[in-house]
Amino acid sequence: MYRDMQRVIRNKGSYGIDGMKTDELREHVKKTWATVKTKLLEGKYNPSSDTATHVELYKAFPNIGGVVHTHSSWATSWAQAGRGIPCYGTTHADYMYGEIPCARCLEGKEFDEYEKNTGLLIVDMFKDKDYEAVPAVLCKNHGPFAWGKDAHEAVHNAVVLEEVAKMAARCEMINPQVKPAPQDLQDKHYFRKHGANAYYGQGNK
Repeated sequence: MYRDMQRVIRNKGSYGIDGMKTDELREHVKKTWATVKTKLLEGKYNPSSDTATHVELYKAFPNIGGVVHTHSSWATSWAQAGRGIPCYGTTHADYMYGEIPCARCLEGKEFDEYEKNTGLLIVDMFKDKDYEAVPAVLCKNHGPFAWGKDAHEAVHNAVVLEEVAKMAARCEMINPQVKPAPQDLQDKHYFRKHGANAYYGQGNK
């Protein structure tokens, strides 16, 4: 909460719906945090309806610490179309290795445990894939899930996924015969940032 407050202040955020100004927020948080924390710990808020999905991902993907499920419009459009997102360029390759897959839709009795089986379906989709190299998936007729080492990275990957989905859709609009980027180019961009000898970006010297 404090971190988000600082971000709003730095961005010179506008008045909230409660009419509070950003420079009044710090004192408000100080006064009310104990009450907010108590309410959270007492369990007055319902857990996410997708908790069972998240549990299956945490169980199967040991290096993740955050899961994000959205219905962002471009990624969801690919999911509704039942298509994975091909890697058409280096923006995609910088963050995710290869096509972002689209899992099938659940069927029949699988809907009896909808959320759990959604998670199991995603896990099955990644049995031969690197969940860290491709930290996102689409679920057909549903929407995207993304994950990361913590909640912040999971949100970041969800944002990247949406931008990649948008660019891929536009790419196909401009050139319906477009092909995925050459594999050597994809490899270069992904591994220079994520490989054992990565050198991309500003590291600590």
